[in-house]
Amino acid sequence: MQVMIWRTGTATTVTNSMLKCHSKILSNTTCLLSSPVYKPMLVLSCALISKGHPFAWLSCTILTVLSALNGVPTCADPWLLQSVLRDHWNWTSEQQWVTSDCDAVQNIFMPHDYTTTREETVAAALNAGTDIDCGTYYPHHLPAAYEQGLFNQSTLDRALVRQYASLVRTGYFDGPNAAYRNLTFAAVNTPHAQKLARTIAAEGIVLLKNDGLLPLKQKNLTLALIGDWAAATSQMQSGYTGRAPYLHSPVYAAEQLGYKVNYATGPGGQGDPTTDSWNNIWPAAKSADVIIYIGGTDNSTEAEGMDRVSINWTGMQLDVIGELATYGKPMAVVQMGGGQLDSSPIANNPNISSLLWAGVPGQDGGSAIFDILTGAVAPAGRLPTTQYPANYIQQVPMTNMSLRPGENNPGRTYKWFNGTAIFVSTDLSLLIVEHKLTSFQPFASGLHYTNFTTSLAQPLHTTNFSITSLLASCGSYSDKTTCPFHTFPITVRNTGGARNATSDYVALGFLGGKFGPAPYPKKSLVAYQRLHSITVGSSQTASLNLTLGSLARVDGMGNTVLYPGNYSLMVDNEPKTVVDFMLTGREQVLDLWPQPPATKPQGGKYYVGGFE
Repeated sequence: MQVMIWRTGTATTVTNSMLKCHSKILSNTTCLLSSPVYKPMLVLSCALISKGHPFAWLSCTILTVLSALNGVPTCADPWLLQSVLRDHWNWTSEQQWVTSDCDAVQNIFMPHDYTTTREETVAAALNAGTDIDCGTYYPHHLPAAYEQGLFNQSTLDRALVRQYASLVRTGYFDGPNAAYRNLTFAAVNTPHAQKLARTIAAEGIVLLKNDGLLPLKQKNLTLALIGDWAAATSQMQSGYTGRAPYLHSPVYAAEQLGYKVNYATGPGGQGDPTTDSWNNIWPAAKSADVIIYIGGTDNSTEAEGMDRVSINWTGMQLDVIGELATYGKPMAVVQMGGGQLDSSPIANNPNISSLLWAGVPGQDGGSAIFDILTGAVAPAGRLPTTQYPANYIQQVPMTNMSLRPGENNPGRTYKWFNGTAIFVSTDLSLLIVEHKLTSFQPFASGLHYTNFTTSLAQPLHTTNFSITSLLASCGSYSDKTTCPFHTFPITVRNTGGARNATSDYVALGFLGGKFGPAPYPKKSLVAYQRLHSITVGSSQTASLNLTLGSLARVDGMGNTVLYPGNYSLMVDNEPKTVVDFMLTGREQVLDLWPQPPATKPQGGKYYVGGFE
């Protein structure tokens, strides 16, 4: 599991204490820790035995990334690794160690040009608190650095103790019967793991448009599966992947279900500059009952070290999709790839019945897509990113990291972007989507094969809360951001629709209002819970747990502050339910952020851009 942790607090009220390896994270977990800007500075990874075990956290690791913060490479930054991580967040247990991203230590020397010698480079990293180098710089240069007196024996001992303490906790020295020493590859590729991979992929697929085509009602159909993702295999894995036991494409999945498949590859993610490969598309579509185009982006168009320069579907793909939509046949488009695309030309085309977002679905991605297309699984995923209009890249420089709207900046993220949404409703009255000629697809969009209503199961005992009283009730909570505020019970009812589908529902709790200094964010996701298999006519209750940190904002100095003002908890994007309340009294700082030293300019005369 990966969770992005923004310094401002997010969906599960992720706060400082989560980085102390508290039992909020209940499985092998990787968390990305970010400063108030976009780039993650640190990555947290922890291994857990079981909740409640006195030694539940076996080993916790922080990874420093290749970039610099305030002019200091993260691997060599004592403010980040000591003042923030260890002093402020109490990352002090002996098994909690820091490793570099691969070759981030070497990057300190060049291209950051932060140190003058290679020996100074490794010493700067080790002294700052980077215990392990994912690379060869430590073993190659630490001996000479020690001979030069650039670090002392106790610093090296500290790094070794942290590493070996984590090995001790995982039972590495407990003999041949120790559980973790006897794990083999057979423990990875289990039937449970294979089932889980398919389940997760299906649960993450997002229905963005549907006029009643989906789910497919008949089995004796001829499907035209067109696009370079239709027969995808390794594309479905993206990057940094292990060896999959199998790779099931959409074509494979359709054939396994008994559909007759007319397959044509079509243009790729970057678009073939010629139309030479298009001739097999048209007969495949003309002889089919239903057309399904599966395309978008993949690692050939964006990957580490290769950024895209546009966020639109390629002209070649839109051309093919547009012509297929004139055939008068039911048509669905499945958007693939990890990056966002402006899908408004597809969503606004009245001849295209359905649009899904499937991302990068993994080894059983094709099967998961057809689970959704056929209704074997009802869609309940939510769009994980804001999908901006294609001209967004012309409205604000990509080097401008400001979130708030301003001159030549329409704002960033769903919290601030001032565009008009195209996908705004999850209420599928008769499964008809209103077509709006706009091109902003907001974060957390997602439709269902049924309709849901929500309501507050139990009203608040008061709508006026004293900040002083709230803090007084925190008792033993040393980290006031984790002090509970209120659990909102939300009743979610499946009211049915044209398909009367049993369906999951993700209850999203957004916080908005006027509190703290203006301007105010539109809303912030502060809590969520996925409810499973709600049958038509029945209901389940989601518990949206808010802490004081959920209500707080972060000021210009990085302090987490609880402000008086008017607050609204909004359920879902529309929203479906709104709960208003007020905080009174004086503002209070919940978390005082350690201030960084002055920003350092890049050292040396040889400037290398892109690593600031």
